[in-house]
Amino acid sequence: MDFQVVVLAGGTSKKLVPLVSKEVPKALLPVANRPVLSYVLEQLELSNIKDLIVVVEGADAALCVGGWISAAYVDRLHVEVATVPEDVGTAGALRAIAHHLTAKDVLVVSGDLVSDVPPGAVTAAHRRHDAVVTAMICSVPVSGLSEAGSSGAKDKTKKPGRYNIIGMDPTKQFLLHIATGAELEKDTRIRKSILRAVGQMDIRADLMDAHMYAFNRSVLQEVLDQKDKFQSLKQDVLPYLVRSQLKSEILINGAPQGQQAKENGNDKVIGEANHLSGYNFSAQNNIIHPSAELGSKTTVGPHCMLGEGSQMGDKCSVKRSVIGRHCRIGSNVKVVNSVVMNHVTIGDGCSIQGSVICSNAQLQERVALKDCQVGLGYVVSAGCEYKGESLARKEK
Repeated sequence: MDFQVVVLAGGTSKKLVPLVSKEVPKALLPVANRPVLSYVLEQLELSNIKDLIVVVEGADAALCVGGWISAAYVDRLHVEVATVPEDVGTAGALRAIAHHLTAKDVLVVSGDLVSDVPPGAVTAAHRRHDAVVTAMICSVPVSGLSEAGSSGAKDKTKKPGRYNIIGMDPTKQFLLHIATGAELEKDTRIRKSILRAVGQMDIRADLMDAHMYAFNRSVLQEVLDQKDKFQSLKQDVLPYLVRSQLKSEILINGAPQGQQAKENGNDKVIGEANHLSGYNFSAQNNIIHPSAELGSKTTVGPHCMLGEGSQMGDKCSVKRSVIGRHCRIGSNVKVVNSVVMNHVTIGDGCSIQGSVICSNAQLQERVALKDCQVGLGYVVSAGCEYKGESLARKEK
């Protein structure tokens, strides 16, 4: 085989609790009412890439993801689900499955990537330049890039922004410098040898690594073997290869830029990313499933989605939010900038802003949530108000 494809699907990282659980690992979190992993798998299928390895952290998560793939893609894809230990990082995950990799090149894709760039474009660029690594670099999404996400913190002191500092040649084909999570207020050091070699470099802070890479397998495995402390492809392996390229005349190639959206715990269908959902939007620029029911004087605004079988009472308002399947929502409910997953019950008079409500949760009457996360099956008692809280059942 010339190319092998590896999808890094994550597991049930503690960083994503309470959004993830044993029943719903990261790969199955919904984005626009579809498991996020479905976007990558369907892009691969459209590129006629049907043999792949999906790497999942933790045995329980691997069982969930493997079962979903078997049901959803029967007779469509040939998928080997490989289980690796939890929290090994992206480089650690590849290190753990290295014995499965035998092809000349390896395409590595993050399982939470939602993109309109065909994977075949990345592999073609990689082959065209006979590169050691090809990385897809894209503009920061419309929703912005935040390390912490929404927060209920009252401290309004402005902290230095953190960015990806990316240096490319003027043709935007060759990656010459990358620093992840750098602060613009601090000095950025560029090797003189790179500037002497290329003559000119464009430094950008409005781009991001989209987590789709094509690697020369032998070089990748050599780096993973020699640098056994490397845990992250983005933070360790890619910067290392970029720094090393002039020493060994390695060619690092940057793939074509394209519009891209990435699940980040609280994804919404917004702005120019609408087309990535795969749905057809109405004249009001929203999606209301034909089986959904809306009460009198209830409004669903632009860039919103209301899933199959969901019901809303009278005088409700939904703005810039996604509501899942078979939800039961009472009257006088306001939902703004939020994600409500499947089979959620919301009582009369509730207000939900900037929050994520996981499946089977129940909000009793007059609950007010701002910048909160409500875990799977959690019940919020009537009249409670929370700001910047994570609410979840205790694990048994």
